[in-house]
This record gives sequence, C-alpha cells and structure tokens, in this order.
Amino acid sequence: MLPFANDYSRGAHPKVLQALVDTNMDAQPGYGQDDYTKRAAEKIKTACQMPEAEVFFISGGTQTNQVVISNLLDGDEGVVAADSGHINFHEAGSIEYTGHKVLTLPGVDGKVTANNLQTYLDDWQADENHGQMVAPGMVYISYATEVGTLYSKQELADLSKVCRANQLTLFMDGARLGYALMSPENELSLADIATYCDVFYIGGTKVGALAGEAVVFTHQNVPMRFTTKIKRQGAMLAKGRLIGVQFDALFTDNLYFKISQHAIVLAMKLKQALKDKGYQFLIDSPTNQQFVVVNNSQLEKLKKQVDFSFWEIVDSTHTAIRFVTSWSTTEDEVAALIAIL
Repeated sequence: MLPFANDYSRGAHPKVLQALVDTNMDAQPGYGQDDYTKRAAEKIKTACQMPEAEVFFISGGTQTNQVVISNLLDGDEGVVAADSGHINFHEAGSIEYTGHKVLTLPGVDGKVTANNLQTYLDDWQADENHGQMVAPGMVYISYATEVGTLYSKQELADLSKVCRANQLTLFMDGARLGYALMSPENELSLADIATYCDVFYIGGTKVGALAGEAVVFTHQNVPMRFTTKIKRQGAMLAKGRLIGVQFDALFTDNLYFKISQHAIVLAMKLKQALKDKGYQFLIDSPTNQQFVVVNNSQLEKLKKQVDFSFWEIVDSTHTAIRFVTSWSTTEDEVAALIAIL
C-alpha cells in the first residue's frame, strides 16, 4: 500500500535516529534536565529570534493541547476555536475532559478571523446572561489549519490585536508547523509567530521525530510550576532526553526546514498532477495535505492500492479524501500514486 494517509506513519528521520544512537550511552539527568534538551531549547529560541522565550518539551500533540489549554484557562473559561479546529473534532474531547468547553466559531477556510472573533466577543459581552455562560479565555488556531490552509501575516497580526485588546491568550497548534512554514504561500517566519502568539508549539511527531513537541511561551506567561503540571497530566517522560535529542538534531543545520521543504515539493507535484487530470479539490491547500473529491466507485478501487484518509461525504456518489506527504515520502511513491490516479 502506498502510504499517504498521514505524516506520522513512519518512524523518524535517519539523522534523528542516529542522534539517539550516538547519545544512547551518555548518562544524563531525567525529566528534561539533560544537556541535549537544554541545547535544543536554546536552538529553538535562536530560531525564533526570542532569547527570552521559554521552551518545554511534551510527549505528543494531543497532550500538548490539553496541558497548555487547561493550565492557561481559569476554571470558568473556555477556548475559542474554528468549528473545524483539531481540538473540536479529532482529540476525543480531551479539552472538555479537563473541564473546559471548546467555543466554536464558523471557520473561514479553516481559520479564525479577527472580525468573527470580535463579533463573538461583542455578542457575548452584550448578552445580559453572560454571567451564566462559559467565558472566552483563549483562542486556539493551528498552522497549517486542519484543512491545510495558512494565515497571512496580516491575518495573524489582526487576530493577535483582538486577543490582546480583550486579554485573551493566543495559542497556535504547530503540529505541522514545518510544512506550513515551507509552503510557497507562507508569509510567516518563526520570529513572526513568536511575536504575535502568546504560546505555540513546534511539531516533531509529524515532522521527522519519533515523538514529541516543543512548546514555546513568548511573553513571560508560563503557568506557575508548569513542569509539575505537565507531569501531573501524564505528558512528561522520565527520559526527557528522548525528545530533547531529537529536537537538537532537527534544529541542527536547518534539518527541520529541509525535510519539511521536501514534503512540500512532493505535495505540489501531486497537486499539479491532480489538476492536470481534472480532479476537483474540496479546498485549495498549499501545504502537505491535499483534499480531493472522487466518485465512490473509484474510492473502492483506490482502497486496494493506496492508504489515504477519509475526509467527508460530498454527495450520494462522491467522497472527499485526503492525501498527505511527509518528510519520508519518496519521489517513487508520488509517481506511483499519480499513475494509479
């Protein structure tokens, strides 16, 4: 089967694995106090051009979203997200499990817009019963979005302005951050993201690591005893070096960005081939996720040769599916998929 269902079906980039092998017998302190984790944090701060930032490493994306959101919200607050947001659909109610409601807005191409957010906040404030309602305390976005779209620099700046005017934390899920940053339509740098967001994370699980995400707090806003909170919620590894070594490797010689670029080049090659063959797209994605509409008879044939993701039913005879490229996708695999299509 050709592997196009997701960007985490394979292990880790060879240089990441080699770094784990090379450091394997070096005895180090646990729980992220090792030299490799500290070095990775410094490299990330340098890449963000924000030496005052604080970096933490958490075991996975769902754990990161849950730990960050639940510990930055007061008990009566919820998190605002696009209706298509990952925390609303694909995280098994992990945010609600911590006692916080996900407050959804209609997404615009998968994005939360400054205008929609301000309207929501105005309506909430104007409601005479808002004292009996969940208060918005944070805004969650992802880059790339759940449907592979990107925020422009102006869109992010406008959203940040509304959040700060209303004392809301702006949190960016960066599970696929590398692929977003290397898209030909990207306008943002890590420094821009660090400037406009109060906290964000750099995804490793989907971008060349075995597991792990790097959380970056940018405005001296780390919750008190945050490492204790990470451990309490089951998201800290005793062998914290496992994540630190990987991010140290990923942020050496721009490896994180090079392997992300590889995935984007192949995604754009696939996208052009789909266009040339007359396929209809559910949404125009400039990143490593491509959403294609196929008829159901073709769907059954594809299932025998290609591992892809179901996305949504379009009508009685058509279904939208998702093809995903990654750091590990090969030219031959893309060529084989194009031939099948």
